[in-house]
Amino acid sequence: MVGIFNYFPPPNEETLVQKIYLLTKKYNLDNISRTESYLHYYIANKEIKWAYLASQVSRNAGWNICDLQGSWFSKVLSAEKRRQLFYLYEKANWLIFQDAFPQLLLYDYSTKYNKPLFHLLKYFSVSSFMEKEWNVFWEKRNQQRLMTSLIINEQNVIEKPIIKNHDYKREVFHSLAYLFQDFFHFSAVLFPTLEGCLYGSSVADFTSLDKRIEFGKELANILFHSDLYEDFFRFSTAKTHTGSRRDYECIVYPQHKRDTPILRLAFPVIQHKKEESADWSQLRRKKRVWKRPVVPKANPQELTNWYRDKQEQLHLLISLENKIAKK
Repeated sequence: MVGIFNYFPPPNEETLVQKIYLLTKKYNLDNISRTESYLHYYIANKEIKWAYLASQVSRNAGWNICDLQGSWFSKVLSAEKRRQLFYLYEKANWLIFQDAFPQLLLYDYSTKYNKPLFHLLKYFSVSSFMEKEWNVFWEKRNQQRLMTSLIINEQNVIEKPIIKNHDYKREVFHSLAYLFQDFFHFSAVLFPTLEGCLYGSSVADFTSLDKRIEFGKELANILFHSDLYEDFFRFSTAKTHTGSRRDYECIVYPQHKRDTPILRLAFPVIQHKKEESADWSQLRRKKRVWKRPVVPKANPQELTNWYRDKQEQLHLLISLENKIAKK
């Protein structure tokens, strides 16, 4: 990753588009490379706050993926069900990066050329909504508006191919395993600190577009909270993302043994193919409420004890299910 954002600008737009295409393909390899790419980009372009939010949400996706091969979920979910859940997480992670990273690189190039190049977004099938928003950002430099717009865009990007996908709806979103996690809030986005504290939030009904957008805005408020941001940033730059929850559990409770594997030792690299899709912003009504800011909490709630309790509940339920299944 060293030097990725220090390349010499290509001489023409055709070469530029090809360069961005190749860089996106290179770093859209797996959850580890995506998480690192977002973080490296943010370090180089601090004004693009969404890149940091994306890196931290991507970390959580990696932890969720590795849970599937951990010592607990493997006891209650069949290999086929875990495979389906892996493809769901992986495909959503891939689609968002495939859409967002060309946007980030085009902004980086625009700063090097000192002129907006967002008219090239159409070559990467990026929505006209985001082309407009990037041009507004170039003129107004409203960081909060851009971050919110990217949250709105990426959740709409996965709406049809992931959330509304017939196979995923039948095999995943309507499955007992998913409804169980959704109802009990076992799946949450967590932001750890080097001091062993956990912050974040969870969302009920991930299939709701409106709720996912609100959730993204809520997470952004926590991540960039003036009292917490530096603690989160120190963790994310000090702790290499492996996909295993051991990345932060070793700090939260050091005596806890590893029960989720490292991602690259547990899962193969998947070759995805992006299907041609229409511009969502031309087909779907853009709700005003999507851009409405979430009122930030004065003091975001620490979730360290909540997380420990949820993990104990999860492990107890799995143990009980195993005992019942053996009778």
